[in-house]
Amino acid sequence: MAKKESAGENGAAEVKPKETPIEFLASLAAVLVTGLFIITFVMQAFEIPSSSMEDTLLIGDHVFVNRIQFAPKSTRVGPLLPYRDVHRGDIVVFLSPAEPGLYVVKRIIGVPGDRIHLHDGVVYRNGVALDEPYVLHDQDNPPDVPLAARMYRNNFPSVPPSDEYGVYPNWLVDMPAHIQGDDIVVPPDHYFGMGDHRGVSLDSRYWGFIPKENIIGRPMFIYWSFETPSDQYRHTSMGERLGFLAHVVLHFFDETRWKRTLKVVR
Repeated sequence: MAKKESAGENGAAEVKPKETPIEFLASLAAVLVTGLFIITFVMQAFEIPSSSMEDTLLIGDHVFVNRIQFAPKSTRVGPLLPYRDVHRGDIVVFLSPAEPGLYVVKRIIGVPGDRIHLHDGVVYRNGVALDEPYVLHDQDNPPDVPLAARMYRNNFPSVPPSDEYGVYPNWLVDMPAHIQGDDIVVPPDHYFGMGDHRGVSLDSRYWGFIPKENIIGRPMFIYWSFETPSDQYRHTSMGERLGFLAHVVLHFFDETRWKRTLKVVR
């Protein structure tokens, strides 16, 4: 069948001019610049390396993080963007205050001014026990962890800290200044964060508060999830990385957690 051409006002056929190479390259550049802007300033991809947020986030979950929401407000475009403060219960990605360059994900339990303590594993905020259906308690009292370390973890901050429990040296020094009565009080421009998998999470109980300026953003949804060994993030050599990449290629279909694709993070 012959291709039809549209007729102009004078009845002559009109043919849409072909895109020149320069116009094509300009269009491609615009797409790339837009994509780069979104990846750099709006969204960023992260992989979950540890089990500290199970079952909310699993090892091998790949998430897109909203970098705008918790960013400092801009006077020019502020009204157009969904800026807001960090709220209790938010899951956030941030730079570790204990290990420079390490990205960490935790749930915000306390905001500035909140009084926090744990008793037998139950979190109390401003004197009220929290209902936390997202928490995984399967490792609250493992037999291979010394009783003193379990007491510290589950009865924070009433049990004195010790480096034997994995408490970071700076926090050993700083913690007493923030304790009032049975509680630890969150200072201005800081947050108290904990992992949902309480028995294995290294969090604010061990390294202290999260500075506001360290927060990168909020995970929005899981775009891909792959069954990944718990120690994979420690395998950093080129050979180990290439070996795991080959494993991903071979087992992409049978080890991808398809049910977690596009799951919203809450």
